[in-house]
Amino acid sequence: MSKKPRKPILTIEIPPSQDTQLPAAQLDPPHPDTRASSDLVADVDRLDLNGGSFDQADFRLQRSKVEADLRDEDLERLCELGAGNGGVVEKVRHRPTQIVMARKLIHLEVKPAIRNSIMRELKVLHDCNSPYIVGFFSAFNSEREISICMEYMDGGSLDLIVKRCGRIPEQMIAKITHHVISGLQYLRENLKIMHRDVKPSNILVNSKGGIKLCDFGVSGHLIDSMLDSFVGTRSYMSPERLLGAKYSVHSDIWSMGLALIEVAIGLYPIPPPKPEELREALARPVAGSGALLAETEANAEGDDGSSSRTMAIFELLEYIVNEPPPTLPENCGFSSDFTEFVNKCLVKKPAHRPDLAGLADHKFVKNVSVSNAEFANWVKSTMPKAEAPLPEYKGPRSSAV
Repeated sequence: MSKKPRKPILTIEIPPSQDTQLPAAQLDPPHPDTRASSDLVADVDRLDLNGGSFDQADFRLQRSKVEADLRDEDLERLCELGAGNGGVVEKVRHRPTQIVMARKLIHLEVKPAIRNSIMRELKVLHDCNSPYIVGFFSAFNSEREISICMEYMDGGSLDLIVKRCGRIPEQMIAKITHHVISGLQYLRENLKIMHRDVKPSNILVNSKGGIKLCDFGVSGHLIDSMLDSFVGTRSYMSPERLLGAKYSVHSDIWSMGLALIEVAIGLYPIPPPKPEELREALARPVAGSGALLAETEANAEGDDGSSSRTMAIFELLEYIVNEPPPTLPENCGFSSDFTEFVNKCLVKKPAHRPDLAGLADHKFVKNVSVSNAEFANWVKSTMPKAEAPLPEYKGPRSSAV
């Protein structure tokens, strides 16, 4: 009997963002942290420098030194860090304080009312206080661009580490996964939103051991204004989202599972790599081994993490919806806990995927043995010499804060 042909998927939709809109009470502009600088310094002094909280307290201390209203003329451009999702990310220095930041520039052709609404929604990030979420300094308008100034993560994103240094070791992936789940739980429980764009380029690390999420959908108006820019990132979307069905945080769980396989094998896993491609990928150095990939190989990857072997976009999306989900390759040194974890994330039916609490209780995440100090040292080992950690900021020369 001949196999009945599948009906091709001709329309891929991104549902409207109503399910991620914030309650009206959360849209009120929050008050900036006005505690005395001495209190913030005391916070830092009391914290264990090897603990996960130090990095967040250190950022709050930095933010207290920055004026409430950032201005374009106060920011010195140092270099470009990357581009994606309709914006360019630059490394900048705040001239009055010499604090280094990451600034995302988003060009939007929208009405003033929509722009003002976006700015109002972004102010919610002032209240975002989590060691698992990239810190937010401020956002401001400059002509037709919105500038979002964020904490600078000197270790970069996971996709850049893979491109520069090779695959990420499983023990480090377990540590990263623990922080990603904690970040998703924070967004869900405190901001009442899902991330909507989990992928290696939106998971950042730094030389203090920080692992943080960025580029989450806090602004429904901003998401709606940037729909066209999401074409390159749809390869990480869950099947139900690609089909235009109602989706929830379980969609983020699918994206996370896909990202974990990618950083583990060093290849975007859809379609499954051929045996020779997999052997070549697994033969690459493990990130942190001190070896750097050749520039031509590092640049062979696309912006969305997929390589030149990938299908055309609609073929790829049809594959995600209709074909079996990817898995970690067998007999390649990956633990049964890791394999089971990603298989749970990549279940086709969202109702059959575990929730965040269930994943947080999985052995792969609960049995993490890597300390913050060990992770920090690993991040430093993956950084090029030109991006060695900057010296700690000691404050302006003036005694006034």
